[in-house]
Amino acid sequence: MRGSEITALLVSYSEGDDEALKELLPLIYQDLKRIARNHLRLERDGHTLCTTALVHESYLNMVDGAHLGVRDRAHFFAVASRVMRNILVDHARARSAAKRGGDRIRVTLTPRSASESPEASPEMIALDDALRRLGSRDPRAEQVVTCKIFGGMTTRETAEALQVSTRTVEKDWMVARAFLHRELEA
Repeated sequence: MRGSEITALLVSYSEGDDEALKELLPLIYQDLKRIARNHLRLERDGHTLCTTALVHESYLNMVDGAHLGVRDRAHFFAVASRVMRNILVDHARARSAAKRGGDRIRVTLTPRSASESPEASPEMIALDDALRRLGSRDPRAEQVVTCKIFGGMTTRETAEALQVSTRTVEKDWMVARAFLHRELEA
């Protein structure tokens, strides 16, 4: 029931019912925190944005002044994941005024614990740049990476969010990993 209730509230909010937003937040808050934790695992120790701050900033960005045009719960969480990634990249760019030079930076495409994470702001910028290049060539493959890595979604959840088959997600995931490996390791 919870998933259909969330979808119904999202649709109501998208259609202009501001009261639906008040009912929605308690239902999605823990899921948003899970997505934020997945993003922050890739960041350096001592990052100035905590999970709660990232959730709040992304939520405000998503609902501030415009009604979301989301189809369902899975689509909403995919959008939330993308907004969080953009916030972290903007934050990293703001903190990294010095130019990075031409060196390529190694980026691991699996979540890891914060204690294993090196200084990651340059990594996040390099990964975002590579994802943008991937998105210009294959937008769906870039969405698959966003859902799986940053959203912490399974292949099935990613397929539902993107409204494609699980086999399509698996193929896009293979293409995206090969592309990102080439871009980030070359």
